Amino acid sequence: MFLGLDSSTQSLTAVLIDPVSGTIPCQLSVNFGTEFPAYHSPSGFIPNGVEGEVHAHPAMWLEALDLLLARLSGMTDLSKVKWIAGSGQQHGSVYLDATFETRLASLSISEDLAAQLTPALTRSTSPIWMDTSTGPECLEITTAVGSASEVCRLSGSNAIERFTGPQIRRFYKTQPDRYTETSRIHLVSSFIASVLAGKSVPIDFGDGAGMNLLNLAELTWDPALMAATAPDLASKLLPPAAATTYQGGISPYFSEKYGFAADCSIALFTGDNPASLVGMGATAPGNVVISLGTSDTFFAAMSGPRTDPNGFGHVFGNPAGGFMSLICFRNGSLAREALRNALGLDWSDFDLAALATSASAAGENLMLPFYGSEITPRHDCTGPILQGSAAFESGEQPELQVRALLEGQFLNMRLHSRWMGVKTERLRLTGGASKNDGIAQLVANIFQAPVERLDVSNSAALGAAIIAAAASGLEWTALQDRFCQAAAGSVILPDPALASVYADALDRFETLLRAKL
Repeated sequence: MFLGLDSSTQSLTAVLIDPVSGTIPCQLSVNFGTEFPAYHSPSGFIPNGVEGEVHAHPAMWLEALDLLLARLSGMTDLSKVKWIAGSGQQHGSVYLDATFETRLASLSISEDLAAQLTPALTRSTSPIWMDTSTGPECLEITTAVGSASEVCRLSGSNAIERFTGPQIRRFYKTQPDRYTETSRIHLVSSFIASVLAGKSVPIDFGDGAGMNLLNLAELTWDPALMAATAPDLASKLLPPAAATTYQGGISPYFSEKYGFAADCSIALFTGDNPASLVGMGATAPGNVVISLGTSDTFFAAMSGPRTDPNGFGHVFGNPAGGFMSLICFRNGSLAREALRNALGLDWSDFDLAALATSASAAGENLMLPFYGSEITPRHDCTGPILQGSAAFESGEQPELQVRALLEGQFLNMRLHSRWMGVKTERLRLTGGASKNDGIAQLVANIFQAPVERLDVSNSAALGAAIIAAAASGLEWTALQDRFCQAAAGSVILPDPALASVYADALDRFETLLRAKL
């Protein structure tokens, strides 16, 4: 069997897969807030940080690893696990002194992980992806490198507040002595992988690309980005590597304490977004995943390190090889819910309204669906912008606004993913709104590609388990065909007669967007 672990914002999850039978024998999660109230982190992070700081306790993650494996060992025979891989919430970073390596190599089963490893922390808490305190550092890095477009060209993203490079720079500026004491900097993913391997292991290309430090074209730490971030940074980072890279056998701590076989192998861990790409069965170019949540996300595989010239999208390494994009749209379900509430509809009415009007109205009635500030494209606003018939703009026919909102959201996705240069051949839809037949049909029609609905729980942990199996030598396609199938009867085909309608609507949407932004 193959074990995937995912250390997310709120929980640590394990998924165990058996490729021979095609089954998932075991899934288990430990919730940080519920299980570890002493850390005062009900949602997995420390609330009420100053100046936009959002940190979490790495000691809590270590306690969770002990608890999860203790429970897992009571549920299944862990000696059957041949490989372990994992994922971690992207952009979180952990700072450790020179004793970390010795501590890893000499772990005792008589004490828990937190007691033995937290004394090595040079920073007792870890900034995570929600942290927005590094605006000045982003500007400093951008200025030092030359421009935002140059940072994006090199690293795959503009300098972003939550990314690790700006976080490292802030640490260096505010606590220079502690930065100097730091011998090793890890991401959440490589930190947990190092603990399991009993030695520091590299950061993989997928998670490393979320740092504003990795040169995408070379897949090495970029000298200009490193110099712009902090002094002597190269000595604190191991060279990056592919997610499937073998890192040796599991630490004796885990084989002796929880029953893993001594020859159980450890692969590199990756970020939760690259792992989810795997878990959704979308590692080959042409496969697109749209996740409909509070914010909507669009992610897809790419063969080359192409970057977004506008700086809205992000590029990470693909665990299966090549690259992937991730584009976030802040006005997701919050916008859908805002319109639904304004019109007094329930979700079934919303679904009917989405299908009630002709798609030809897309050329006449357009909506920029931004009920709050948007990040793709960057736009500060207090409500949607409507252009169309009097009945549409006045709200006399609410079904027109429902359809225009949804069409606007997916036209915006199609418009702002063109830079990838990848033809959409299949869409995998996930998230709560994906169950809505009207929404799924609109997505199929606008992208002119079949839509499959996946109800995959723990997609990052499942992806990690598939990475573990692929690292052992099993074939990616066979693994994803076995574990990442769409639910029976969930596929929705596009109406080819609407291809020209939505091509014209896309041009009109782009024109309206340019006029209003």
